[in-house]
Amino acid sequence: MEATPIFTIAAKEFRDRMRNRWVLAVALVFTVFSLVIAYFGGAQQGTVGFRSIEFTIASLVSLVIYLIPLIALLLGFDAIVGERERGSLDLLLALPITRLELVLGKYLGLAAALTLSTLAGFGLVAVLLFRQLSWNGLFHYAGFMLSSVLLGLAFLSLAVLVSVVARDRTRASGLAIATWFLFVLVFDLVLLGVLVGSGGRMGGDLMAWLLLLNPADVFRILNVFSLDDVRTLYGLTSIVPSSLGSPVVMGGVMAAWIAVPLALAHWRFKP
Repeated sequence: MEATPIFTIAAKEFRDRMRNRWVLAVALVFTVFSLVIAYFGGAQQGTVGFRSIEFTIASLVSLVIYLIPLIALLLGFDAIVGERERGSLDLLLALPITRLELVLGKYLGLAAALTLSTLAGFGLVAVLLFRQLSWNGLFHYAGFMLSSVLLGLAFLSLAVLVSVVARDRTRASGLAIATWFLFVLVFDLVLLGVLVGSGGRMGGDLMAWLLLLNPADVFRILNVFSLDDVRTLYGLTSIVPSSLGSPVVMGGVMAAWIAVPLALAHWRFKP
């Protein structure tokens, strides 16, 4: 497998996103929402202004879990099926390029656009809040930014898988929205229902391991266990064991969420 075709496709995808100012728009959305949360997140408690990096990260985690998966799914749901509907897929496959190279090229180009917009949006907030953050706070905020990128890449992988499986853009968009509902809204409600319905018997380590089946929950654990105040605020200390909350372990799980859907997409895309 040669790298040149992959990077050629990736560069084209990235240029297309830059040309239509998609990266700028998403970065501005992240910046505005982050600043609003950082300065006005405590308005309900009667306080306005930056409080602490712990409070800011805890508030931004909720924003990221809802927003980034949706953006990633909308960004990638038509990566393959869109080419098929436009009639350009057969033309691309007629070139000296394999299906794996096409999938990886599409993914890497979209991933670069998503990563740039995420880092630009949240990075600008870090610059604006630089004087109010300690070096330790900046370190944890950088970890939050990195985990946000990984979350986006995981859902982008799911989007590419949806794009390969769906027969047309309409079905692909429906599957993308259904995927968002499943992982962001429904999954935790089902786990909570099982926990309550079993009278707590299904809790403990089993519940902790089930959380790994959702990349949004993996992202939450990554950030919940980064700071003591955030961990206490979310109340997951008694649910998730400290060994499972290790950044290395959670980073590996998130990497699996990126790699496995891409592998399935390649398998399903074979002729």
